[in-house]
Amino acid sequence: MDTSTSSLEKAMAAEAGAEVAVAPPERIERPAGVSGAAARANLPQRPPLLSGKGWAGFLVALIVICAVAPLMNLVVPAGSPLHMSDYAVALVGKIMCFAIAALAMDLIWGYTGILSLGHGLFFALGGYMMGMYLMRQIGLDGNYKSELPDFMVFLDWKELPWHWTFSGSFVAQMILVVAVPGLLAFVFGFFAFRSRIKGVYFSIITQAMTFAAMLLFFRNETGFGGNNGFTDFKRILDVPIATPHMRMILFVTTGLVLLGFFLFARWLVQSKFGRVLQAIRDAETRVMFSGYNPVAYKLTIWTISAMMCGVAGALYVPQVGIINPGEMSPPNSIEIAIWAAVGGRATLIGPILGAFIVNGAKSWFTVAFPEYWLYFLGAIFIGVTLWLPQGVVGLIRKIAARGKTGERA
Repeated sequence: MDTSTSSLEKAMAAEAGAEVAVAPPERIERPAGVSGAAARANLPQRPPLLSGKGWAGFLVALIVICAVAPLMNLVVPAGSPLHMSDYAVALVGKIMCFAIAALAMDLIWGYTGILSLGHGLFFALGGYMMGMYLMRQIGLDGNYKSELPDFMVFLDWKELPWHWTFSGSFVAQMILVVAVPGLLAFVFGFFAFRSRIKGVYFSIITQAMTFAAMLLFFRNETGFGGNNGFTDFKRILDVPIATPHMRMILFVTTGLVLLGFFLFARWLVQSKFGRVLQAIRDAETRVMFSGYNPVAYKLTIWTISAMMCGVAGALYVPQVGIINPGEMSPPNSIEIAIWAAVGGRATLIGPILGAFIVNGAKSWFTVAFPEYWLYFLGAIFIGVTLWLPQGVVGLIRKIAARGKTGERA
């Protein structure tokens, strides 16, 4: 009777949010005659970071980014069918930035089960941190020949506001690229996760957060350029930005960051931390009863995901040449979720493919049928939801599995 009462009290305490003390696995007694080494040998081994085919594909992607694309753009003559135009370099570089954001979304949505409709805010914040540095790099080449950015001179500002203090330092601004989105995500997530806000309610408040930030950045007095934002960039690290070589440097850097983040995400989801995240996605209550604190895990991956989006935004701005509050609009955040869904959640490679598929189609549709693009985007999302719940990667896996089954038969 006492034992059942104690168990009931523990269950009620867990539902109320209290932590339940559970004996760690090391304290569980092993059967007699079984050594510690033998017990550890029976534990599941961590899989390799990538399979042989995976490393081969990674190497091909690395060669294409670092060697093939630069040669096709800088060496192959413009009249050749193998030439990669400056427009293609800018387009692919931009999509790779989107792919980083989609990868970040997969960590929080695909592997943790938390749908965010506010990741566009973190993307834009990273872009604004980079934009502030690029605006200072204009120097006296602006329309008003002033050390202050043109929009500040137009508004009759006499000095830089306090949050522009470190904008002249590349290193300081790169730190802020990850620190600002990360800090905002940490504070927001701390209160949201501790309050046990989940599901559609969490998605709604993330969307409300990014919408409120967009309205704030539209105001001229905030010191972020108002409706026009930042544009007319001249240099980065004192090197002219509008040159083929600098564009290719930004392209290669973006590709390397994407590949690096992919390996990092792969390592993360295969670790014990990643397995706990997937357990939280599938059965958070059971995870809590097992002695883990889901709040700490969700807050950590939420912050990491936001910082990845910040880096993507920082790489995006010098390649497209502008950043304004429109990047914080709710539709932009929804598109990030669509990229992950189209490619396939909880696959890592899927969201990257989804970003390329959707944005490649967008580039073609907005030229050929600009008035129908949003209808097409909505049709893609509905179709994937109804017929491809595991995305493009899931479809490819099904086809491959059927092929193997046919060969065995």
